[in-house]
Amino acid sequence: MLLITRSDDNDSVKMVARALQDLGLDPIRLDTDLYPISVRLTTSFDGPVRRFLETKAGRFDLAEVSALWYRRYFAGGRLPLELGDTREACVGEARRTMYGCIASMGCFQLDPLICVRKTDHKELQLQKAREFGLEIPPTLITNDPEEVKAFFHAHDGNIVTKTQSSFAIYRGGEEQVVFTTPVRKESLEQLDGLRYAPMMFQALIPKKVELRSTVTGKRVHTAYVDSQKSELSSVDWRRDGVGLIDSWHPYELPDKVRESLLRVTEHFGLNYAAADFIVTPDDRYVFLEINAGGEWFWLQRILPIAESLAEVLAGKAQRIQPLDRTLELA
Repeated sequence: MLLITRSDDNDSVKMVARALQDLGLDPIRLDTDLYPISVRLTTSFDGPVRRFLETKAGRFDLAEVSALWYRRYFAGGRLPLELGDTREACVGEARRTMYGCIASMGCFQLDPLICVRKTDHKELQLQKAREFGLEIPPTLITNDPEEVKAFFHAHDGNIVTKTQSSFAIYRGGEEQVVFTTPVRKESLEQLDGLRYAPMMFQALIPKKVELRSTVTGKRVHTAYVDSQKSELSSVDWRRDGVGLIDSWHPYELPDKVRESLLRVTEHFGLNYAAADFIVTPDDRYVFLEINAGGEWFWLQRILPIAESLAEVLAGKAQRIQPLDRTLELA
């Protein structure tokens, strides 16, 4: 088993490694940010194809790897700034070379990068979620201020805005994450910035609780949190993620919602995904998004996610096959 991550990752990788060891397997950890400085990777087509990985833990024949977990990727990330104007090219070569090796290995991958990257498109996510039977919020994606104003008034001023990428601004050396934010009436006169960055707008959905459903193969592990008990977390629970970390509890997702969610992940070819839902006061389940690399480590205390991931990697649990056959790698 090859666990692909980065050296500053959280304990998720250690949790899955222990679960794999409990199954009698010996996982190899690849910290991609250490490549190419202190990790060596070699592919040879001089005769039979051979691939070798060398880390501080030893030298490994990648032909013996039966499955890999593609969790985090930062090849070239530790290359020194002293490389100057050649650094960008070196990073690009490192990333392309390492991923070329990963994509060519031919073993089971959780999940292939081609599948992960397709889920970056939130518009496509929403389209497929609705197509497969999930309710989604009324949504507008635009760079047109007049469309935003019309959407605002159509929903009586109860709308929020969010970014489609993991958007953050660094000021004074600190990361300023852009959370889901209510749109105020006075903001309608300050929409000129849309010419530089289009945005997503959604109707503000009333919440009873919020769900995080973690998909591993054909299993769905769901937890809920009462995000409404704090004004800080009422619109976006991540604003108080640390404060709510012990407030999550197991939850049983209705069969119909669960089956629709699995159809979405199958369409994208994902054996792992983290999906977010709102449960409304009248018990409707509103799908927000899936994240092919979403975190789950804080849920491990109440849900067996590490063990479930290990079983999918080991072939001891059902794996999905993509409904979109073009996502399959040769």
